Amino acid sequence: MTKRILFVFTSANRTLTGASTGWYLPEAAHPYYILSPHFTIDFVSPEGPNPPVDEYSVQTFPDDVPKFLQDPVVQKKLSTAKKLSEINPNDYDAIFYVGGHGPVLDLASDPVNIQLASAFYRAGKVTAAVCHGPAALVGATDASGKSIFAGKPSTGFSNVEEEMVDKVKDVPFLLEDKIISLGGKYEKAAEPWGPKVVVAGNLITGQNPASAHPIGEAILQALQK
Repeated sequence: MTKRILFVFTSANRTLTGASTGWYLPEAAHPYYILSPHFTIDFVSPEGPNPPVDEYSVQTFPDDVPKFLQDPVVQKKLSTAKKLSEINPNDYDAIFYVGGHGPVLDLASDPVNIQLASAFYRAGKVTAAVCHGPAALVGATDASGKSIFAGKPSTGFSNVEEEMVDKVKDVPFLLEDKIISLGGKYEKAAEPWGPKVVVAGNLITGQNPASAHPIGEAILQALQK
């Protein structure tokens, strides 16, 4: 039986200031090509088909455009993405949240998503997220009702990186602050934009776009154990 991974994309296409946003291209593309040769991957978002890609990420990472956005298999997965409410966690071995500012705006507070993420985590399944993706996990709890971040090392987009891209006003909370407020032991790379992946049991988090490739590798290792 081939293992199955659920890639979760944001449906949010505007930030709090009205700037365009969405999911971040390399944070989907890099893990996808590491994992797709080994596993079945399904795409899902709160609103279903055609989750919006962040145009800035398309311009910033042009090499990923032909490979991912013009890949016919990927195009079909995006155009037929299911809604979160249609997902049964029992059908999957792992869940992975793609970053971009979008997840902070919709997935973080989406009750369907919070229930789904909690179900994956409580079942001991790989629960992974990169960059702003960990925002989708801030409501997730373990079987005792505690935050899945509490007492554990993890990472996500840092306050300093958010300041550097001038997006502090675009999001309802800063991810680094939120993880710390949940009792998490937040970690980050020595320099902004450096790759950083933290594996804490079945919780796997990556800090930023540079972490997209290494988090793909970490998920692969965890699922091949």
